[in-house]
Amino acid sequence: MKISVIFTTYNSPAWLEKVLWGFHHQTDENFEIVIADDGSGEETRALVESFKSQTHRPVQHIWHEDEGFQKCKILNKAIVAAAGEYIVMTDGDCIPRRDFVAAHRAAARPGCFLSGGYFKLPMPTSRAITLDDIASGACFKKSWLVENGVKPSLKFLKLTQSPVVSSFLNALTTTKRSWNGHNASCWKADALTVNGFDERMKYGGLDCEFGGRLLNAGIKANQIRYKAICVHLDHARGYVNDEDWKRNRIIRKTSIRERLVETPAGIKQASS
Repeated sequence: MKISVIFTTYNSPAWLEKVLWGFHHQTDENFEIVIADDGSGEETRALVESFKSQTHRPVQHIWHEDEGFQKCKILNKAIVAAAGEYIVMTDGDCIPRRDFVAAHRAAARPGCFLSGGYFKLPMPTSRAITLDDIASGACFKKSWLVENGVKPSLKFLKLTQSPVVSSFLNALTTTKRSWNGHNASCWKADALTVNGFDERMKYGGLDCEFGGRLLNAGIKANQIRYKAICVHLDHARGYVNDEDWKRNRIIRKTSIRERLVETPAGIKQASS
C-alpha cells in the first residue's frame, strides 16, 4: 500500500525544515511527502528544493498564489495530486516520531479513518530542537523535553513507546475520535467520496467538518492517539478571526443537520 503524507505550510521554513527531516527519518519506506503550500515565498521554495536533493523520499510541492488563508483549497489540490491510495494528514508544524507513518499503516483498515493526537511544545522547546535531535529521536523523550523547558505532567503518556501501554490508553481515552488535521488518515477514495474539504471554510473547525462527512458516509473512526506520535511546534495564529469562526460554525451545523456526505464547495467544484 503506497501512502501519501500531506501537510500544509505557509511561510514557516524553520518549522517546515524540522518536519521534513522528521519524515526523512521514518522507518516506513513506502510513502511520498506532499507539501500543500498555501502561498509561501521564495525561502520555502528554496528549502524544499534543497531537501529534495538530500532525501531519498519522493516529494511533491503543491503550491498556489497567496490569497489569504486557503488551507482547504490547497489540501484539496494535494489530495488530487497524491499518488498513494492511502493518505496521512498532519501539519507543517508537527514533527513525526520515526514510527509515525508505520503506525498509521499498521492501523489502516477498509471503511475506517484514524484519529491521532499530538504533544504540544512551548516556544523555547520548539526552537531548541535540532535536526540531530530529530534524527536521534531525543526530542520525543521525556528526559530531553524536561531539560529543554517542558514541565513534567501526565501528558508525557502521549509519548509512550510501549505497544501494550499505547493500546491500553487508546482503549481507555475519552477523547473524541474526530478528524484531527495534525494527525489523521484515511483512504484517498474516501476523501474523494466526500469531495474533500469545504473550500468556503477558513481557520476553525474545518478538520472536524471533513471528518463529520466521512462519518456521514459510513466511515468509522478508530483511535491511534497514543501510537502515531508527533510533537507540535509553537507558533502564532494571526489568521484567526471571529467572522470566519461564525461562518464555519454555520457550515458545520448544516453538515450535521443535513447529514451531508459531499461538500458543495470541494474538489469537484474547483475542477469544473
